[in-house]
This record gives sequence, C-alpha cells and structure tokens, in this order.
Amino acid sequence: MLTAFARAFKTPDLRKKLLFTLGIIVVYRVGTHVPIPGVNYKAVQTCVNEASGNQGLFGLVNMFSGGALLQITIFALGIMPYITASIILQLLTVVIPRLEALKKEGQAGTAKITQYTRYLTVALAILQGTGLVATARSGALFNGCSVASNIVPDQAIFTTITMVVCMTAGTAVVMWLGELITDRGIGNGMSILMFISIAATFPSALWAIKKQGTLAGGWIEFGTVILVGLVMVALVVFVEQAQRRIPVQYAKRMIGRRSYGGTSTYIPLKVNQAGVIPVIFASSLLYIPALVAQFAGGNSGWKLWVQNNLTKGDHPIYIVSYFLLIVFFAFFYVAISFNPEEVADNMKKYGGFIPGIRAGRPTAEYLSYVLNRITWPGSLYLGLIALVPTMALVGFGATNNFPFGGTSILIIVGVGLETVKQIESQLQQRNYEGFLR
Repeated sequence: MLTAFARAFKTPDLRKKLLFTLGIIVVYRVGTHVPIPGVNYKAVQTCVNEASGNQGLFGLVNMFSGGALLQITIFALGIMPYITASIILQLLTVVIPRLEALKKEGQAGTAKITQYTRYLTVALAILQGTGLVATARSGALFNGCSVASNIVPDQAIFTTITMVVCMTAGTAVVMWLGELITDRGIGNGMSILMFISIAATFPSALWAIKKQGTLAGGWIEFGTVILVGLVMVALVVFVEQAQRRIPVQYAKRMIGRRSYGGTSTYIPLKVNQAGVIPVIFASSLLYIPALVAQFAGGNSGWKLWVQNNLTKGDHPIYIVSYFLLIVFFAFFYVAISFNPEEVADNMKKYGGFIPGIRAGRPTAEYLSYVLNRITWPGSLYLGLIALVPTMALVGFGATNNFPFGGTSILIIVGVGLETVKQIESQLQQRNYEGFLR
C-alpha cells in the first residue's frame, strides 16, 4: 500500500492532481481561522473554551464547518449551504417536471441544475449568515458564557451587513474551491472538503475525552474510544461495500453478419442505498423545533417540553424520534432516487431481462421487492450508527466530544473509499497495481 502511494507521487499528472488537492485543502483550513470584521476575537475564544463539549444546537453545523462556525470566521458556514441546496434541488427534481427533464438531457441539463444549485447556495448562505449574526449579537450562540454579549460589540446595521456579506462570500469561495478540486484534483471537491472539516475536529475531541477521563489519567477512556472507532470503521466499510447483485441477461441479436448482445451483467443494489442523507435529514428536522424554541419568548408549555425532550441527546423521546426519522428518510430517499419502473423499461428497451422474471412490469415489481427488503437492514444500520454518540454519553459523558459519531464516521468512510477508488483506477490505467495487491 505504501509502495502504491509512492507510485502515485512518481506519476507526473497524478502527482500534480494530488498536490493541487492538498494545496486547496491548506487554503480552506487557513480560511476557517480568519475572523470576520466586527467580531471580538478574544471574547469568541473565551466562549469557545467555556462551551467546549457543549455546542448544543450548533454542534452538527460546527462539525461540518471544521470548527469555524463557533469561531465566527469567513468560512463559518462552510459547505452546509451547498449541501442543503443540493438536497433541495435533488428533491425538487422529482416534483418539478422541468427539473426532471433537465436531468434527462445529459451533461447540458446537469450543468443547468448545477447553476441553479449555486444560486440557491448563495441565497441560503445569506439567510444562514443573517441568522448566525443575529444569534451571535443576542448572546444565544454561547449559552452560559460570561462574555457572550460582547462577541459583536458594534450593533450598527452597516456592521451587520458587512458580516453577512463576508460569510456569504466565504461560502461562495468554499463552493469554488470544491469545484476546483473536482475539475483539477482528485475526488469530488465538496466531499473532500467535508471530509477535511470533520477530520479536523478529531484531535481536539479525542484530547478532550482524555482530559475528562478518570482512569489512568484518562488514557483508558482514550484507548477505548480509539478501539470503538476502529471497530465502527470496519463495520461501516463492510456495510457500505455490501450489495445485492441482481443478474441481468441480454438477448443475442443478429444484425447483418454480426451478433450483438448475449452478455451477462448485474444490477448492484447497495444495502445502504441512501448513504448519509437520511441522517442529515433527521438531524435537520429535529433541530427545527429546538431552534424555534430557543428564540421564542416566554416560558410556554410547548417551549419547555421541546427543551426538555428534543434538545437532550440522551432523552428517550429524542432517541426514538431520531431513530424513526432516519428509518423513514432512508425509505423516502431510496424511493425518489431509484425508480424500478424506469430501470425495467431501459432493460426491456435494450433486450435485457432478469433470469426467471418476465420483462416489463414483473421486473419492476421484483426490483421493488428486493429494494424494500435490503433497505430495511440498511435503514436500521444507519439508525444504530447515528445513536453511537448517545451511547458515548452513557459510557463517557461526552456526547459532543465523541468524534466517531454516526454522521461523521459515515461521511469519512464513504469519501475515503470513493477517493481511494479514483486514485487506484488512475494507477491501474498506467499498468500499476492498485493499493491492494
């Protein structure tokens, strides 16, 4: 494996792509530490230290930004606006016929949808940036911090507009950096930046667990968390690579003196067909009532109920709601992303059939049956992985500091596998062995 890495850097064009990707990553990480104008940097650092391990509602967004959100830097919003915009466009493609037609137009239609995603990203960045500035000005960004009200000392409207513009520009730059990696580097740019953002929070989170530990100076807890993380990575890799292969046979056709078709292939249906999307959907949906309750005035009954039941990760109502939402969104996303009828029609058009299944409607029904059966274990697996931070709360009392949580480990393993596959495919094009001999 180390020899393969050395060969990758010995290949001129592949080395150029790898170094370009590393350079963009350095620029991205530098931007996550540049504060925006109008922010009291000392007060922010004081509140970050006091709020360590207690990030509350902003924990997920802070993780996706690589810790830049609570630092209130120019890249504070990170890639969350782009992720949200991509998910919204993907869902709207199923609902709006115009977008569905664009998706079927090939590269030109995809470019148009990408342009719509960029516009929506900027709009969401303005909205989220305004919300973050308002939260920072009110002192609600760091509940319980002694200097939270001094984070934005200048309350003038011009200062507020400047802060929002800087955050929106930072989001546009992050989007541009991701597209540069996709075009001129290795792997999917946005996925790589997401990978780096999450991985950047690992060292501090692991060290916080060590400091909070009581057994052998915290080293027992530290080693246990590392061991649990390795087991989880192995489990996630195993499930992410698992697939049900449905055999497909193509009929042999004679055109002139040549025969076409007669080949055998398969349709790979992954156990986790939805990826990490259901976890993000469920987290976002549970954040909405908690966020509304946080900014609502007074102490009404519904506000207290939400704060007591839907903001604490170890509460039974929160755990059950989170798990059920993940299972629901797993089925929902698979239903809109994989169309058995369309696959069956394409197979019939090109003379393909599943052995023992008639072409057309019986094939679509069979694909739906298989897809529903493998989605059940996939959705249950997602729900169990996502609840690992809650189990960490019970075991170590460190929910927000537990780095190997559901969303983070799924994204890191998924992006890592995909990037390694791309590097390996480029190595094999040059008659080199891949990473695994």
